[in-house]
Amino acid sequence: GSTLLDNTPQNEHIALDMSGIHKKVTGGKYMEPVRMDHRRRVTRMLIRRAFTQLLQQKPIQGISVKELCAFAGINRGTFYAHYTDLYALFCELEEELLADFERALAPLLAQGKEEVSPLEIAKSIFQCLQENGDICAVILGPYGDKAFVAKVIGIGEERYLEVYSAAFPQASRRQLSLFYTFASAGCIGILEKWFKGGMAEDAEELARACESIMMRGADFLR
Repeated sequence: GSTLLDNTPQNEHIALDMSGIHKKVTGGKYMEPVRMDHRRRVTRMLIRRAFTQLLQQKPIQGISVKELCAFAGINRGTFYAHYTDLYALFCELEEELLADFERALAPLLAQGKEEVSPLEIAKSIFQCLQENGDICAVILGPYGDKAFVAKVIGIGEERYLEVYSAAFPQASRRQLSLFYTFASAGCIGILEKWFKGGMAEDAEELARACESIMMRGADFLR
């Protein structure tokens, strides 16, 4: 398939931009730290984009550093200047996603915050996933990391159970936990379908649909 990471004019433009941007002169001297910081960000962006595109085609065990570098248009030395191996890269991407996830949910999951609805939590989750669409498409794809998905699901579990216990005071803790497990699996399926479709639907719209399905069940279809 086509890629933005081969030797296209667009990539050549990026390379030229990397070498020329931020060459601000002060007293006749280049501001090297600024330029190098920009170059580092662009290089890591190219590596990430190449890696996530390859992971949609094959498992990490089937990807070599040589292949990734050719795909990204960089040399092996450049890759190893940033990462020790492909697993370190994958781990970093997951950690970044998890950190973004926790930041997005922190205001909602804060102790003492009252009247947080499942919709508010779902909206934050879907918006965060949309912003990290490249790595999410990989994690939820055929070569994804199911253990990481389980970790993400667990982040909001306690708060969800609090919200549902207030909405359904007659339900036992076990019933609520079973419901959350069932609903989470359904949401993962919806997310997988969303990513396969290129995230065409608005994140808030999809969050509302999921929340409605969870709260109303089959009545959602009426």
